[in-house]
Amino acid sequence: MIRIVIADDHAIVRAGLKQMFAIMPEMEVVAEAVDGDSVLDILRHTRCDVLLLDLNMPSLSGPDLIVRLKAHWPAQPILVLSMHDTAQVASRALKAGADGYVTKDSEPEVLLSAIRKVAAGGRFISSEVAQKMALLATATGDVLPHNALSTREYDVFKCLVKGMGVNDIAEQLSISNKTVSTHKARLLEKMRMASVAELTRYAVDNQLLD
Repeated sequence: MIRIVIADDHAIVRAGLKQMFAIMPEMEVVAEAVDGDSVLDILRHTRCDVLLLDLNMPSLSGPDLIVRLKAHWPAQPILVLSMHDTAQVASRALKAGADGYVTKDSEPEVLLSAIRKVAAGGRFISSEVAQKMALLATATGDVLPHNALSTREYDVFKCLVKGMGVNDIAEQLSISNKTVSTHKARLLEKMRMASVAELTRYAVDNQLLD
């Protein structure tokens, strides 16, 4: 039996997934999470074979949540199920430690295959995303400036290009204003840019805005 934890903040998505898994004799949904904090709480007392994880949820989410999860439970298989089909987003999730990446517009058979593969200790990337990642690597040598950022620097980068100020970023990421300013200075230096306006144009050009 493959024990699955579904982490998604949309009730309709969770209900649809549970309905699909209910007709699979070898799969069982053992818990549901609606944000990053509840994912951490569930895994403290629930064993599962696959964590099916949405990237965009309230509180802690995305690559930062994946890094936190792998720090606590290195062997926990994580399969991302996301609305984002861009190579950059998938690459971030996989680099953070995800074991697989499937988009929400994939056929059910693709998701079921991914769950079986990841539960067995393998890795899985849906074919469309894999092709985009291959094209990106070929075209850029995987050296786009934002790929040099650490996970936390990238979190700050995403907040900055959304128009958030230092105080708001500090509150959202639960870090100090000084730490935010330090990350901001470092990421600007790494990306060889002088302003948030340049960062925002870069984010738009490379489809990095949610």
